[in-house]
Amino acid sequence: MKLGIVGLPNVGKSTLFNAITKAGAEAANYPFCTIEPNVGVVTVPDERVTTLSEIYHSKKTIYTTIEFCDIAGQVKGASRGEGLGNKFLGHIREVDAIVHVVRCFEDPNVVHVDGQIDPVSDIETINMELIMSDMEVLERRITKATKMLKGDKSLQKEIDLLNRINEFIGEGKVARMMELDDDEAAFVKSLDLLTYKPVIYAANVAEEDAAGDNETAGANNPYVQAVKEYAAKEGSEVVVISAKVEAELAELDDEEREMFLEELGITESGLEKLIKSSYSLLNLISFITTGEDETRAWTIKRGTLAPQAAGKIHTDFEKGFIRSETIAYDKLMEAGGKLSAAKEHGWLRSEGKEYEVKDGDICHFLFNV
Repeated sequence: MKLGIVGLPNVGKSTLFNAITKAGAEAANYPFCTIEPNVGVVTVPDERVTTLSEIYHSKKTIYTTIEFCDIAGQVKGASRGEGLGNKFLGHIREVDAIVHVVRCFEDPNVVHVDGQIDPVSDIETINMELIMSDMEVLERRITKATKMLKGDKSLQKEIDLLNRINEFIGEGKVARMMELDDDEAAFVKSLDLLTYKPVIYAANVAEEDAAGDNETAGANNPYVQAVKEYAAKEGSEVVVISAKVEAELAELDDEEREMFLEELGITESGLEKLIKSSYSLLNLISFITTGEDETRAWTIKRGTLAPQAAGKIHTDFEKGFIRSETIAYDKLMEAGGKLSAAKEHGWLRSEGKEYEVKDGDICHFLFNV
């Protein structure tokens, strides 16, 4: 999974990126200190994997990962080449989802590129640049399809949909807000439009506004409430996060981090919030394989059938799939971590080709070579 961290210059995105990935990107108080996208890979913490590895004395323990890309700060006019222009837009096309960092704190020592704090205006500035870029893509596609229409009348349906999308985003709305049927949605996804990518808004607050969980943090911050109202209209997620706190956490060991979070009244770190939101937004789950050689988490789309889940491990597993011996993690723990006890309770199941793998399933795939 690849997430792109975007935002106007000086909203705290590089500070946040550095903190959660410990990648050491430059974070400075002026626009465009991030020119090439910095990339950091973060392990997704999973107590289930840790516990199973200990139970089975696994030689290797492998967690799933998320790749974060810190993409250069955006400004008005990027779609016309302002700032870093198309370089920014090109990098953002490569990600699965966007983490849009929005400044929700006052600080006279950190300049705002527009001279005032207005998170909704900041969001709309970037959205408008993405919309302008998408309209260029759509217009090129419409021109090409129209030329080919004489020889292939079936393209009329495609042209009609392209025009519908172009008209919709031309009203200043993002493509992900459109109502589409399954076939239309699949086609729009294939266009790789920037405004169709799912978004998590990261409301970057001062330390004093970070206390509580994601629902209560920033409750008295009007900027945060404005971001939440905006996100609700387009069905996007919001995480309330303090890049400053995350930067301080990055300097501490695990025990000190827990104590620091407790002192501040923060129930979970910004990274944990981002991971939860990204899995929810992209409809992802994890299943686990475990044994003496290796315990490993595998990320799949919710609703994935057993053969395709097996194919994540190796294509031969999918081609020759016979069945999956499966048990829910919670049931194995209820059995004291012992498969023999789980079998006695009937909790170890044999699942076939039509089984949808669930989050936390422990799977052992049987297949023909």
